[in-house]
Amino acid sequence: MSFKPANNIQDLQYFGEFGGVNPSISDSSTYTFLSAKTMFDTFEGNADGCYLYSRHSSPSNLYLGEALAAMEGTETANVTASGMGAITPVILQLCGAGDHVVSSRTIYGGTYAFLKNFTPKLNISTSFVDITKLDVVEAAITENTKVLYCESVSNPLLEVADIKGLAAIAKKHNLKLVVDNTFSPLSISPVKLGADIVIHSLTKFINGSSDTVGGVVCGTQEFIDALRNVNDGACMLLGSTMDSLRSASVLKNLRTLHIRMQQHSHNATYLAQKFQADGLKTVYPGLESHPSHELFKSMMNEKYGFGGMLTIDVGSLDKANALMELMQEKNLGYLAVSLGFYKTLFSAPGSSTSSEIPEDEQKEMGLSDGLIRFSIGLDADIERTYNMMRECMESLNILDKKSEASLV
Repeated sequence: MSFKPANNIQDLQYFGEFGGVNPSISDSSTYTFLSAKTMFDTFEGNADGCYLYSRHSSPSNLYLGEALAAMEGTETANVTASGMGAITPVILQLCGAGDHVVSSRTIYGGTYAFLKNFTPKLNISTSFVDITKLDVVEAAITENTKVLYCESVSNPLLEVADIKGLAAIAKKHNLKLVVDNTFSPLSISPVKLGADIVIHSLTKFINGSSDTVGGVVCGTQEFIDALRNVNDGACMLLGSTMDSLRSASVLKNLRTLHIRMQQHSHNATYLAQKFQADGLKTVYPGLESHPSHELFKSMMNEKYGFGGMLTIDVGSLDKANALMELMQEKNLGYLAVSLGFYKTLFSAPGSSTSSEIPEDEQKEMGLSDGLIRFSIGLDADIERTYNMMRECMESLNILDKKSEASLV
């Protein structure tokens, strides 16, 4: 049977303290005990259902973690105060001094900076490779490699990882395959394809309202327990804890994710097809021209499409900036980083979300100055949106004006 992640979210049932249809929010930093022995047992990790201190866990965080674990098909999950607050503890929990990571070369700029600039201080090294070439990935593995890291759909170039192929390599070399699934919630379920650990920035599609930062680590009970361990757990000791009020807010938004992802994907597919037909260099996994189109199709869960992210290349940074400013002026979206909002967001990754990557490395991976990354919104009339975007492009001579004949 095919995996249906939205059903798993739908099937969860929580009652509030007074019978509310939403679970009650635990607005406490610390919790009382009826006996000193129970407090001792809780510190030792031997008292299920007891809460100690909200940096360790809270009911609100556990409700959200349970829902996200159900969505990804993992045993459990731990929510964090940001996406980077999920990524960094995972790497530090799995790696120690002298260890090595093999990572995709196209990843979120913050993740790249952490692996490139920060972890070497701890004597943890990283090799950045073209994740789409399995032979190159395997060739980069050394006797000290502990982690294989990638994004299901990479930021910002939208390269698609062959998760089954990477999982086979990870298993062969006794590595942990860690997959950031932020760009493709519901569409792709990495654990079902062999990944060990799945990470999301909840800030993006999952929350969907650009009012909260958050993250989650989905994995086995054993690994999540290790992250939360009071003595050596990276999540516990680094303090990347999500606030209970924010957890409750994200949980409510999660319930509409399946509807939103369908609309994001529908709109992005429409625009990508139109932009490509106009002669723009367009990258979107839903286009047959995408080198990993068939791979994505083979991995995807039905209904949710190819996601809401696409890129176009308009030739230069000046043109990209002019177009984004004009689209914002025309109320087509916002010149802003991040993704998953109800309005379209656009940015030039080379000078924003991927600016941590040196210019020579940007060029090597194909990240050009004229590239614009779009997070396509939930527009009800996407044809109108396209026509207005095209008018902006025509006025800036990015596209030629359509002839009268072609408009008939």
